[in-house]
Amino acid sequence: MARISTLADVEAIEAVPLAEQGLAPNTYEAIRRTAQQYPDQAALIFFLQAKAYEKAVTWTYQTLLAKLHQTANFFHELGVGPTDTVSYILPNLPQTYLALYGGEAAGIACPINPLLEADTLAEILNAAETKVLVTIGPFPKTDVWEKVASVVDRVPTLQTIVQVDIANYLSGPLKLLIKASRMLKKGPAVRAKIVDFDSAIARQPSDRLVSGRVIGPQEIASYFHTGGTTGIPKLARHTHFNEVFDAWAAAIVAVDSQPGDLNYLGLPLFHNYGAIAIGLGAWSGGCGVVIGTPQGFRGEGVIDNLWKILDHYRCTIFSGVPTLYKALLNVPVGDADLSRVQLTTSGAAPLPVELARQFSEQTGIPILEGYGLTEGTSVGSVNPRYGEIRLGAVGLRLVYQRWATAVLDDTTFVRFCEPGEVGVLLLNGPNVFAGYRDDFHNRGAFVEIDGERWLNTGDLGRLDADGYLWLTGRQKELIIRGGHNIDPQMIEEPLMRHPAVALTAAVGRPDARVGEVPVVYVELKPGMKATSDELLAFAQKEIGERAALPKEVRILDAIPLTAVGKVYKPALYHEQVEEVLREEVKKVAGVISLHVQADVDKRLGTIAQIEVTTRSGVDPKEMATALRAALAGYAVHCRLTVNGEAMD
Repeated sequence: MARISTLADVEAIEAVPLAEQGLAPNTYEAIRRTAQQYPDQAALIFFLQAKAYEKAVTWTYQTLLAKLHQTANFFHELGVGPTDTVSYILPNLPQTYLALYGGEAAGIACPINPLLEADTLAEILNAAETKVLVTIGPFPKTDVWEKVASVVDRVPTLQTIVQVDIANYLSGPLKLLIKASRMLKKGPAVRAKIVDFDSAIARQPSDRLVSGRVIGPQEIASYFHTGGTTGIPKLARHTHFNEVFDAWAAAIVAVDSQPGDLNYLGLPLFHNYGAIAIGLGAWSGGCGVVIGTPQGFRGEGVIDNLWKILDHYRCTIFSGVPTLYKALLNVPVGDADLSRVQLTTSGAAPLPVELARQFSEQTGIPILEGYGLTEGTSVGSVNPRYGEIRLGAVGLRLVYQRWATAVLDDTTFVRFCEPGEVGVLLLNGPNVFAGYRDDFHNRGAFVEIDGERWLNTGDLGRLDADGYLWLTGRQKELIIRGGHNIDPQMIEEPLMRHPAVALTAAVGRPDARVGEVPVVYVELKPGMKATSDELLAFAQKEIGERAALPKEVRILDAIPLTAVGKVYKPALYHEQVEEVLREEVKKVAGVISLHVQADVDKRLGTIAQIEVTTRSGVDPKEMATALRAALAGYAVHCRLTVNGEAMD
């Protein structure tokens, strides 16, 4: 396969029909082929604790395939067929990958975020019509089992709960203590049958799929939950070929790994980024995956020890989100040898340009920013490994995937945009999902153009003359907090249930650590009273996802509206941008006065004009450098003026 450096290279690969590229028809076959080719190579390495990262469990490809067979065969024994759902609510464990791809080999897998509140877990389990649920058993410092046990009796389709025992990765007195404490503490009774994962699959044949199932490329492999409002959860249906293709195509543009390379995984396995782009993406090319702790990058001591971990395992690639790179700037490389680390990729949220520049300068590791969405399976574009890395752009499109920016009238196509013109991003190709499980959510999800169906991403951007995509905003108003996509209605609708609330509007507040945090504006009903603290407490009880809990509730006399009576959120978002940047600029030594104004730029999206007056004797260029460093953590375009002189 040719190395991609420009759009011309992408187009050259496409000269060969996709059908002649020899891709596997399904995810099981993709893994099986690699296991046959590299049976003794490391496929998966797992360590439980960052402080003891040298103590790991290693599976070869031969072992991975054997356990995948056993897992799928066990699900088949439980009655799982091609249209039945195996859901999992798990942290990052080897068994999580088995639940995903073993679930896809037997039926349809449904990954669920274990950080969700209990009621939301029940909604997703029911929406997927879950037949088998894989989750963890009781374990110190986790509440997953308690949440699951409190709601599973509300899922009438659920027949079997399969428990993964994390204590099996421990040894000595601690393992015995945890297991003994469970015997003394009687857990909640549930209707469904409960079985142990490891012992159950161990009894199954490991050399084949007992079902004899032949999986077609267009059969549904998985349901990935993609947020949405309260009510019917949005479950995106991925076909088997969606996942096989996306993993393969993304690896061509960005990674170009060699068999035997190791990818470090710290991203959650309920999200497509870690599950598909990293897991299946690595295994499609004969690479291994190192899983660092059940909590991933959130695990105790992981970030502080990450350079040592990458050195120890000789990892070649790792992937993250902007918050990770911000945190790693504060971790000295020390004597860790990072010479094997060839690159890192960033997605899920906008990457601040200055942050990317500082990270690469400090570590010598290039960041390839990309773009993707669940409805596009996972990855849709990425900066090319062998080409120009354009900071601020999310790269070139995948091979065989078409994209365009367009002018829409609501969801009706008007025309395609010219190069450099901002429009709504549309996707068409083998990675575009098969639609949501509930047809209610498919309204407006696609745009018809000359008889073809294009995915309406809801993202705004422009394509430059060289084919690079520059995102400028979000038509669908998502708030992205540490990689979590938060639909504002997840905040607004629950607050509307408060008797004093007349109108709500949730927006993102720029945050240097997690990208954005939710803030909600509230307009009260005439004659009604409520405090911000009271409304915040109400929200904390009513909102089902922790990431969606607002950091602040602001009460306004009147929420701004458009001429047709729709909430005008740009004004509220700009207020948040101005406040955050103003506070950061105030901290810079030498600033005696400043003015910050956020506005909309047709090419760049939101842009902040920052005008600064300095103390006498301060060099304007040095001040501009200090300001850029202070604002590096924010994915907001800034234009600086120092003492009346433009600094851009």
